[in-house]
Amino acid sequence: MPDPDADPYLHPDLDPETDRRRRRALFLRELHEAKALRDRVQPRRARAARMRQAMRMRTFRW
Repeated sequence: MPDPDADPYLHPDLDPETDRRRRRALFLRELHEAKALRDRVQPRRARAARMRQAMRMRTFRW
């Protein structure tokens, strides 16, 4: 019998909204970890991306 806690995506709750929020939080946490890893592995590309974002923020009009 597989452990239901082994795969966090296959853990149904009684409330589908609670399950959706938990899966979304897990997804966003993993996405953030992946972006942090990419920034560590490719520092030049990450720095260029930060510079582009800063330029976009400076030229944004309210």
